[in-house]
Amino acid sequence: MTVLDSCTISTLADRPEHIGRLYEVSKEDTPEFLFADLTCNALLPRVQETFPETCIVVTDDSGRLVGRGRSVPLSFGWNGRTHLPSCGANQMLVWAFADRAAGVEPNVACAMEISVDPASRGTKMSYAILGRMREAAADQGLDALLCPVRPTAKHVDPMMAIDDYIAVSQEDGLPVDPWLRVHVRMGGLVSGVAPASSVIAGSLDDWRGWTGLPFDRSGPVEVPGALVPVTCDVDRDVAVYIEPNVWVTHDLR
Repeated sequence: MTVLDSCTISTLADRPEHIGRLYEVSKEDTPEFLFADLTCNALLPRVQETFPETCIVVTDDSGRLVGRGRSVPLSFGWNGRTHLPSCGANQMLVWAFADRAAGVEPNVACAMEISVDPASRGTKMSYAILGRMREAAADQGLDALLCPVRPTAKHVDPMMAIDDYIAVSQEDGLPVDPWLRVHVRMGGLVSGVAPASSVIAGSLDDWRGWTGLPFDRSGPVEVPGALVPVTCDVDRDVAVYIEPNVWVTHDLR
């Protein structure tokens, strides 16, 4: 029996008792600076209560939470929304909550995150969560699951342009990046780049606290876990990180 055989994967609409437990899934290996995204901080914690039908929870046979996935429904293709946005996940978050407030009917879902407990990694749980997220969106009658993917190995080469990175393939033609490869294997189509999916700005003391680095020279700074360099301006006492993500479209029709 595999680890997945002993797990239950459900939407939060089916298991609302777990809505308040999502943060039991550890993200201890996430770089600290990523938690300073203001848009994400304001809206992501509200996703599981507002859109439980497109959020996923995984529990093991002891009841422990070992995985989660959050996505939001929204309307795409109207009111000027004709292209996948350059601001990626954050723009989709804003649109989803605006649509819900205005009573606009959604036609797609956008994935916000998939997280797996460190002890359960290597079990293909990410495949299972992504698959269930696709099913949940299809069950709502939505046409596609749009994913602003954070490539898991891009941080190894932060100086490489994101467009060049996603063009690199293995011998089998699949993306070299492990997380992109999961999406493509499951039928996703790499659809472009969101060049400013997350923008994080802070004082140099903020960045020193987040990273332990000196931030004492102006220019690009390579930060562990960052997909691209952080731009440091000593004269203005500010550093800015603009993270690109990769758009992957899963057609559900």
